[in-house]
Amino acid sequence: MLLILRSIIVIVYSVLVCVFGSIWCLFSPRNPRHVATFGHLFGRLSTVFGVKVELRKPAEAEHYGNAIYIANHQNNYDMITAAKIVQPTTVTVGKKSLLWIPFFGQLYWLTGNLLIDRDNSTKAHGTINELVGQFRKKRISFWMFPEGTRSRGRGLLPFKTGAFHAAVAAGVPVIPIVISNTHGKIDINRWNNGLVIVEMLPPIDTTQFEATSVRKLATHCRELMSAKLEELNREVAEREKNGNI
Repeated sequence: MLLILRSIIVIVYSVLVCVFGSIWCLFSPRNPRHVATFGHLFGRLSTVFGVKVELRKPAEAEHYGNAIYIANHQNNYDMITAAKIVQPTTVTVGKKSLLWIPFFGQLYWLTGNLLIDRDNSTKAHGTINELVGQFRKKRISFWMFPEGTRSRGRGLLPFKTGAFHAAVAAGVPVIPIVISNTHGKIDINRWNNGLVIVEMLPPIDTTQFEATSVRKLATHCRELMSAKLEELNREVAEREKNGNI
């Protein structure tokens, strides 16, 4: 019964957000401020799924300038966890096929997100150049998943270097965001699905890697995120065990 009720609420809520959101965005299409607005709206579904999401970010996070945010990509539940911490004027970089998802695809494009053709390396490289160009023209940040795909319980996958090439070329910092484990954690037929912590780490200055390599920057970021992920998973397990959520 709980599964059916949740499914109905999620479907109706999502369709309404997408339809009315798309209409709203028509008055200022592809304005990057829309992404955080609707990301936070989808994040509210965490309550429906019985998940408590705890956000952590540096006190000065609201005043960061242009940057590339990178996050671990686990599964579709990122929409109710990671989406809650998206900063204003930050847009995501997603695969082109997202455009064809009914209702959501249209909202995704109208809010200003960038679509990339991952199967065409030439076009993908052109997208990186587009990122750099937009950094130089306006106040905007980009959110990317350097793993390139959902990990689905396989831990933190190897990082692709596209996000780091763009950050170094544009001279902007990389800001890692780590989401504690959600794989196998959420049962939509269970009332309480526990705690998820989403933590934003301090910005990483990419200028110090210009004389070395982009791969070293990617490796450095992955090591930081891997250590933080283990730390958050331990904390969540301990707090859930003690009922301290």
